[in-house]
Amino acid sequence: MSTRTLITIAPWACTAALFLVWEAAVALFDIPVFVLPAPSDIWAAMVKYWSPIWKNSVQTLYTTLAGFLMSIAGGLALGLAIGWNRVVYAGLYPLMIGFNAIPKVALVPILVIWFGIGDIPAILTAFLISFFPIVVNVATGISTIEPEMEDVLRALGAKKLDIMLKVGIPRSMPYFFGSLKVAITLAFVGSVISEIMAANSGVGHMMIGAQSQFNVPLVWAALVVLAILGIVMYALMAWIEIRMTGWAHRSAPA
Repeated sequence: MSTRTLITIAPWACTAALFLVWEAAVALFDIPVFVLPAPSDIWAAMVKYWSPIWKNSVQTLYTTLAGFLMSIAGGLALGLAIGWNRVVYAGLYPLMIGFNAIPKVALVPILVIWFGIGDIPAILTAFLISFFPIVVNVATGISTIEPEMEDVLRALGAKKLDIMLKVGIPRSMPYFFGSLKVAITLAFVGSVISEIMAANSGVGHMMIGAQSQFNVPLVWAALVVLAILGIVMYALMAWIEIRMTGWAHRSAPA
């Protein structure tokens, strides 16, 4: 088979091998279902509880995408400002590092006090946890313009804004679209954390309910659904990255 065919088959083959080994290990060592359910048990739980899984997955996807879109808008704007202006960088970057060091799970109770239990804390948690990677990557793309290139452009009559629009922003786009793949997975983490702590719906809320009933297969089914959602959204971001910045990935596999 060609390399392209092997690349296409590899993820499916590895996933199938993982589940087969998992199923065999559970059967071989006779692991109780409440400790580690087999993939067949997880699949049975997904079929049995398909309706609540679907409804809660849609809710989690909604809060995740809402927070993710907010992080794109805010992260792109702030990243451009930090990367281009040294004064803004010196003033804001230490504050952002300190804020990013705060575990976002510690902020959920504060968000609940401010906005109550519901969608808003989950959206804001997804926003807060996915915001920093976008800012850092965009700022890196802007700030790494070679000084020699800036000197040449100024010698040709380009103004500071011209350099920003025609060189800085295009240069930062591969960094920006690359950061989206990291940010979307982090946004799911933020949404689920908030749903576990304070929500009336969502995959995290469903997991807590299943755990209280010792329904371990349903808990694992929720985890598998989250993994699938994360993979799909990551693949979508990767596709957008290739479509928008294909010129920066000429050497990458098709």
